[in-house]
Amino acid sequence: MKLATFVAAGSDTPLAGEVRGDAIVAFADGTTVLDRLTSGDRTPADGPTHDLADVRLLAPVPRPRAIFGIGLNYAAHAAETGQQVPEAPIVFMKLPSSSVPPNDDVAIPAVVRRLDYEGELAVVIGAGGAVAGYAVADDLSARDLQKRERQWTRAKGFDRSCPWGPWITTTDEVADPHALALRTWVNGEPRQDSSTSDLIFGVQQVVDFLSEAITLEPGDLILTGTPPGVGQAMDPPRFLTGGDRVRIEIEGLGAIEHAIADVAM
Repeated sequence: MKLATFVAAGSDTPLAGEVRGDAIVAFADGTTVLDRLTSGDRTPADGPTHDLADVRLLAPVPRPRAIFGIGLNYAAHAAETGQQVPEAPIVFMKLPSSSVPPNDDVAIPAVVRRLDYEGELAVVIGAGGAVAGYAVADDLSARDLQKRERQWTRAKGFDRSCPWGPWITTTDEVADPHALALRTWVNGEPRQDSSTSDLIFGVQQVVDFLSEAITLEPGDLILTGTPPGVGQAMDPPRFLTGGDRVRIEIEGLGAIEHAIADVAM
């Protein structure tokens, strides 16, 4: 099942539903995606049907309670940045205000001069702290802030720094989350072309590691790390600027695409 939150044409009211091919079927009982994650209910949607091309997709859980990030979790990415493979997952946080719809523009904060993309497999938590599904995410990162500040709260957690979606694909539709092609383009130019098979710490390892100290709740998001090909690692480095367009696609999970807007004041 593909769980989505959307706004239908001519309406301002968010709805939740199930994506089926080129259509999205609303849940007739008014339940939200978070309700479905919490209950584990996979009853097919039976409400009004909308053409997918005619709706505006929102973040599947518009404001997650928690967004966890995992740093240096692809072996090839650690190599391209000249860093050692970590012995345990490196965890950081993005704020709920980081969450943004999969195709919305993202404005660069005025303090940021070196904005970078990070295409990532996102894990979505369901009932009992178990993995409920997967999505596509961009862990937008301010490399200048990341370099000069000892912690990454501003560098990684600034407003609207986490476009994600386009929907949540439930675990029953993903045979192996560690065998998915992940690709990123900037203005149509291929930048990242890898596979989740290069993950250092797998999905369940990361979930178990977090769960040792934190109670994971339905709707929580875990960004599992980015593969090689980020702008910072290019020679010379190439960072995002206003007008750039980033597209990230993960095999079987769909794609997100967002533009970089002018600097946010």
